[in-house]
Order: sequence, then structure tokens, then C-alpha cells
Amino acid sequence: MLRERLPGTKIPLPAPAPSAAALLLGWYDLHARVLPWRARPGEPSDPYAVWLSEIMLQQTTVAAVKAYYVRFLARWPTVQALADAPLEAVMQAWAGLGYYSRARNLHACATFVARQLGGQFPSTAAALQKLPGIGPYTAAAIAAIAFGEAASVVDANVERVITRLFAIETLLPAAKPTIQALAQTLTPQQRPGDFAQAMMDLGATLCTPRRPDCLLCPLGQACAARARGDASSFPRKLAKVPRPQRFGAAFFIRDGAAQVLVRTRAPRGLLGGMTELPGSDWGDTDSGLAALAAAPLPTQYHLAHTGVVHVFTHFALTLKVYTSRVAAGTAAPPGHRWVAEDRLDDEALPTLMRKAVAAAQGRKTQRRVA
Repeated sequence: MLRERLPGTKIPLPAPAPSAAALLLGWYDLHARVLPWRARPGEPSDPYAVWLSEIMLQQTTVAAVKAYYVRFLARWPTVQALADAPLEAVMQAWAGLGYYSRARNLHACATFVARQLGGQFPSTAAALQKLPGIGPYTAAAIAAIAFGEAASVVDANVERVITRLFAIETLLPAAKPTIQALAQTLTPQQRPGDFAQAMMDLGATLCTPRRPDCLLCPLGQACAARARGDASSFPRKLAKVPRPQRFGAAFFIRDGAAQVLVRTRAPRGLLGGMTELPGSDWGDTDSGLAALAAAPLPTQYHLAHTGVVHVFTHFALTLKVYTSRVAAGTAAPPGHRWVAEDRLDDEALPTLMRKAVAAAQGRKTQRRVA
């Protein structure tokens, strides 16, 4: 049963909180997901493995992260090995996973831990937050899972569980402080890391965004949203604002030696430090043929029949892809370089640019435009 209330709110508290934790941990012991970064039952968690996985999982699905994590850990099995790696190698290995500032922060954090902390991660959430790329959520996750601190870990899955459990009507993101406070009341002193992972697993497998499986939920009897019959309507969110559209052009230029012209983006900002095909600025309107003014070499271009559509967090981009051939020995413009076409996979190409390369390579016929 639920009784008492969170101070300053109308949200009831679970009573007793440990009973909810015990129910969830009992379920977790039977149904925990098997993930490559999780310690086996009875084994301690490796702080390096937990940190690496949590950075990768920021705004990225478990399915997308698994293969990257396995490759990273095989290549750099310790924080010292990662710190000793060139940043360019780390960016290349990260290519395709998105949110590339994470890779830069990953390397910076590894370097700091290896050089300044003797290769040992701090054991508290407060200390972990002082490291590059580690915010409140990631710090809490590492502290709970790797070091057993009773820190409440709230990701999107946990938000969904909490808002349903207590039928929180406040819209996100305004509801976040209340959700965090309620999560803390549920977090047990014993096995807080398992509890955090159990909450994540519950949200990922049973308390799903659509058609939650309330009958199998270990917390179903205490869930206010289930009692109301409207669990699927939580969490409450502000209406989505239409995503702005932007437009641009990319140039795929081969030379007679089977090389492709590329350049490296500025180290900061969107896709910072990644390799790209040269292209135009991205604007709010489709400039059509005017985009050719941004071409890096004065040659004849053809428009690929298939362009590229790519969705970023805050806008969607439509990219026209132009192709051309130039003679072997053509000098690369300042800030550009030639890369063997069959070695493009070795470059730190983000997903957007991989799409552009595929569009340029995969068309037998193209329309001449200039």
C-alpha cells in the first residue's frame, strides 16, 4: 500500500520503501538482461566497464551500443590503454555511434583518470561529476553499479516507471525533480547498483512506452497508473515542436588514383573532429544550384539521383550529393586531403557522411548539372 507523502508535494510515498525494492530485486534476480558490460551474479562490477558503457548509452539504445562496446573493450581493455590511444583512433572507432562530443570527453576523462588519479575512478557520485563528460545521471549510475553508493539513477526508462507508479500528472521536463526525489526514496542501501539496473530493465522490458505488460510487473499492485487503467498515457509530456529543416550539399570527388577528397571538421561543435566530404554550409532554404559555389575544386559536377536525409536532435538535414572526377595528382585545397577510396572505412566518418558516400557510390546513372 502507499501512504505518507513526499514533503512539499501531493505525491504519496511507498511504505515501506524497502518492500518495493525487495520485490523489484527479486524479479531482477530472475529476469535481468544479459549485457556485455554487466558483471555476472556474485562478481564485482569493473568501474572502467561501467563508465565506458554508460557514456556510450547516453541518448543511444542498448542495441546500438553492444557491438561498439565489445570492439572498444577488446581494443582498449583498460582506462590506461584508452588514455594512451590517439584521439583520432578513438574518434574513428566511435564513428557511426553519434553525439561525437562523447568520444572526445571519453578520451579526455580516460587521460585524466590515468594520469592524475593513478587509473582509479572516484567512488562517489559527487567526485565522479568532476570528471570530463560525466553528468549527474552518469555519475549516479557509476557510483551505484560499480561502487555500491545508494545513488538514485534516473534515465528515460526509470522516468517512465516512476511516473506510472505514482501517476505523476506534471509534464516533463518540469516533473524531473519530483521523479528524482521519488526514485531516491525507493533506492535501497543494499544492492543499489542492482536496483538501478532492475529499474532500467523493468522500463525496457515490461513498463514499455506502449502497451506495458502490467500483469507481469513486480510493482503492478502498487502502481497508481495501473489502478487507473491509463498506464500508457504516462509520462505526461509537452507537445512536440516540429523539427526545423535545413539543407546543404556534399561533394564526392575522386581523382585518377582512386582517392576521395575529404577534410576534418573543427574540433568543437556538431560532428566536431570528424571526417567529412567537403560541402556547403547548412541553411534554412534549399539553395539549389547555388550550392555549387561551395565546391572545393573548379570541375564538372553531377547530382546523384539519391540525396541524403539525416535527423539530428534539433533539426533534420537534407543533403544533395554531387560527384566529380579529377586527374591524378590534383592538389588538395587547403584544409583538405586525399584518402584512398577503399580506406574510407578507416576514417572517422559520421553516419551522415557514410550516407553521402553511399549515395555517391551506389548510383550508376547521374544527372549532369554543371
